[in-house]
Amino acid sequence: MNHLFVDNLTVIDFAYLDGSRGLVGESWIVDVVLAGDLDEQGMVFDFSNVKRTIKRIIDERVDHRLVIPADYSGLKRDSDDPNAFHWTLKDGTRIFHRSPDEAIVWLSGDKVVPSTVARLLQQELQAVLPNNVKDIRIQLREEVIEGAYYHYVHGLKKHLGNCQRIAHGHRSPIRIDRNDHRDYDLEHDWAKRWKDIYVGSEEDVSSRSVDSQGVQYIRFDYEANQGEFSLSLPEHRVYMLDTDTTVELIAAHIADQCKAQFPHDSIRVKAFEGVGKGAIAER
Repeated sequence: MNHLFVDNLTVIDFAYLDGSRGLVGESWIVDVVLAGDLDEQGMVFDFSNVKRTIKRIIDERVDHRLVIPADYSGLKRDSDDPNAFHWTLKDGTRIFHRSPDEAIVWLSGDKVVPSTVARLLQQELQAVLPNNVKDIRIQLREEVIEGAYYHYVHGLKKHLGNCQRIAHGHRSPIRIDRNDHRDYDLEHDWAKRWKDIYVGSEEDVSSRSVDSQGVQYIRFDYEANQGEFSLSLPEHRVYMLDTDTTVELIAAHIADQCKAQFPHDSIRVKAFEGVGKGAIAER
């Protein structure tokens, strides 16, 4: 059997729901191995087609979507609205989400893990590959990060592409330099502050409420060119910005906060959005 591999084919930036962690932003690097017979060109699959076909399907199927484990006991789908559901966490708090169907992925099982998402992608890709390709293996892995990082979720209603979806996310490292020296304490402070957080924009807030148990909730609603989006979360799982939540504005916000803490020092924030990209703000 002949094998073709492509490491680092793409990065999937998405969000998923977890019974304990709630709404989690994630970034997984995709490695692919194809096994099969050689075609008339002496290839298992042309490298140019790997990006054109395989990368496109992977990106369309999971990237910038919300992945929902359909067998989780705390999931309740809305009988009146097929695009809406409630998610009860193990601590008893709740998440509500409504969006166009193209913004979500239903996954078998009660927990989102790389192997389950990989199997979903493998099944879909096998149907579009040529007959000489007998098997496909996908590995989804996290970036190795030496230092602080956080998982965050957001939605960018003004974006013309898939970033407009209200619940997509990233696993992101952060670097903060103070007076030209790396400040590891500041980095870890922000990583702790933004552990499994939803970064929301004040202009998207439609309501705030308190339930019978005294839990405060915040709801976001907006309409983008893909449709109408709604998300309700416990307020302690949300970090609010007065601006939009692009990575440029996130970097600027963190830099402003650090500058306020150390007004006489120079601050440089390198905030990542997933793997290998992001924004820099200096104060």
